[in-house]
Amino acid sequence: MAPKSSNTGKEKLIDDDEEVLQAVILADSFNKRFRPLTAHKPRCLLPICNAPLLDWTFESLALAGVQEIFVICRSHADQVKAAIRESKWSKPGSGIKIVPILTAKETFSPGDAMRDIYTRGLVTSDFVLVMGDLVSNIRIDEVVRVHKERRKTNKDAIMTMVVKESDPETSECLYYEPVTAYPPTALAHVPREILAAHPELEIRNDLIDCSIDVCSVEVPSLFQDNFDYLDIRRDFVHGVLTSDLLMKNIHCYVAKEGYAARVKDTKSYESVSKDILSRWTFPLVPDDNHPSGHIYEHERGNKYIAKDQTVILARTCKVGNNTMIGSSTHISEHAEIVASVIGRNCTIGTGTIIRNSYIFDGTTIGSDCAIERSIIGAGVSIRDNSVVQRGSLVGDGVIVGPSALLRPYERLSKKRESEEISSSEDEDSDLEDVEALQDSPKTLGDNSNAIVWPIGPPEDAEEDDIATFNNERFMRLGDNASDLDASDDGSESSSSESDSDDAGDSDADSGSLTAPSDVSLPLNLPAGSPMVESEFQTEVKQSLERAFTEGHSIDNAAVELKTLRMASNVPLTRVREAVVSAIVEKIQIVDGGLVAQRKEISDVISRWGGLIDKIGGVDPIETVSALQSHCATSKRLPLFGQILAALYQEDIVDEDDIRKWHRLPVAKGEGVKAKDDTLENLKKCWNIGAHMIKQFDEQESEEDSDEDEDEDEDEDESEEDEDEEGERESGPGK
Repeated sequence: MAPKSSNTGKEKLIDDDEEVLQAVILADSFNKRFRPLTAHKPRCLLPICNAPLLDWTFESLALAGVQEIFVICRSHADQVKAAIRESKWSKPGSGIKIVPILTAKETFSPGDAMRDIYTRGLVTSDFVLVMGDLVSNIRIDEVVRVHKERRKTNKDAIMTMVVKESDPETSECLYYEPVTAYPPTALAHVPREILAAHPELEIRNDLIDCSIDVCSVEVPSLFQDNFDYLDIRRDFVHGVLTSDLLMKNIHCYVAKEGYAARVKDTKSYESVSKDILSRWTFPLVPDDNHPSGHIYEHERGNKYIAKDQTVILARTCKVGNNTMIGSSTHISEHAEIVASVIGRNCTIGTGTIIRNSYIFDGTTIGSDCAIERSIIGAGVSIRDNSVVQRGSLVGDGVIVGPSALLRPYERLSKKRESEEISSSEDEDSDLEDVEALQDSPKTLGDNSNAIVWPIGPPEDAEEDDIATFNNERFMRLGDNASDLDASDDGSESSSSESDSDDAGDSDADSGSLTAPSDVSLPLNLPAGSPMVESEFQTEVKQSLERAFTEGHSIDNAAVELKTLRMASNVPLTRVREAVVSAIVEKIQIVDGGLVAQRKEISDVISRWGGLIDKIGGVDPIETVSALQSHCATSKRLPLFGQILAALYQEDIVDEDDIRKWHRLPVAKGEGVKAKDDTLENLKKCWNIGAHMIKQFDEQESEEDSDEDEDEDEDEDESEEDEDEEGERESGPGK
């Protein structure tokens, strides 16, 4: 009997190893951050790098060896099911079984979805839990293996959260507290019992939540037993770790390598898009494992062009780095595409500039348009001479223009026809209210079919609603909420868990993904206002710092500045001032003497000085005035004369320009409202200019004198030649 017992144990071990790895995808986002793009479709079907988010999630799970996937969906379930049917993973031989599960209409949170999973009895063993907007190349199978090994010795270890950078010893998560970006969380309350029970622990605020969880089979039942658990992190994790009754543990898995991020708001949409184009998600990259099966050619500078020979690029168009262009798309003459994703079957008109934007399939952009850091839906028509400013979201099928102007963070959706109003139960619940408030804005064009969504909270909003809106600004594309005070004042320990004032709404995610540093124009400020121009100056400074650091060409740097100017609608003078200021500050103050300092100035001006005349107009007098104004308030004041001389040597300004500037009353400080020391510095610059003009005069005088001497010498030589000739004619001895 002993051999039989041993053999039975071996068979049981084999069964455990061959257990089907299951995953649960929560396809609903349970928030409205992508409205109006999600007014008629779920977020998980929005394209990122020309493939639906759900397909990227399938790829991430397939890479980890998942064999069975349950897709939990409530809103737009028919679209999700159709997308699954059309997915390559639903075809025979894919190795993955995908089962869409339609939940009840009363499912309004991840907690509700988990309770539905428990009621249906879907999972039979440890499973992977992710949202339908995940992009990852982390080997989740390794996380599952570690989780199962831990469960063999600790049955109370019910969940393993994947994070980047954690405690390498035990990886146990002891306490979790959600915070909001606004109002800023001043204090973190850590129960004293945790400090007493664990003599060695780390309190970290530098962890990135990858939003990947490996759960034991009893996790759904805990949601069923606790109906106040709505959010997985804020409610479930926090509740389990602070409960004296559950006695369960949650651990963290330290992902040393790999990439994982959720597209949970428009700001992270931009971040993940750029990460994919920069190949951080390898092997999930557009030219190798594109989730939609498209084939792209990877070119230098991370340019991805559809490889089916259907893309038409005009000879004079410019395609910048970190750009993707889908099949059957036409880019016209003089169009410029910079750090953007263009979908399939799109048309980009002549002279149009698209920068850091995302254009979905079938969209037409007219001529001489400017689109800055925005997301444009499918089938949109933006007609000639239109400007779409930063942070704008344009829903599917919208028509605007010609000469339309979209303010920063504008949100547009297509006005529904009468037969569409009652056709679907999945329509956004706020859509009817938005349509009722429309007054047909003239800035969108006479033939526009767009309705405008409110940018901020209503005028009669309560304090909590305003706090919620301000918190969501930190998740909005192009908005860094620089006008809000969101500093962190510190932390303290308390004897028990205190009541936290959670001002965030039900869809606020704890933590945030990496986001590019940016500066955005504040809301509802007219173009040309001091605040707009101040923000614009900062934006130009950051753009030029990138150009300096990454070694951009003069032409590429000029394209970015032109786009910024069009989007911000500021005068060309402000652009020139910002460029001159950035170039001057690029010059380092050298201690090695006059020769070394002149070389530093010469190197910077010869490399970047040409940018001053590439930004849209040549005005050398204004250039000298901008140089004087900046040096008067800068530590580079002693370098004014040498910088001006370098501009003269590079033919950016000439002698007449310096003389005309010097004759201007403002060059002397006349009529200038400034501090006394600034006025004095302006006069110092003017005196330096006077000295340079004096040198010009002396040089001209010397040149005139040299010419007179040359003429006298020529006359003397002519007379001597005549005398010699006369002597030869008279002959010797005469």
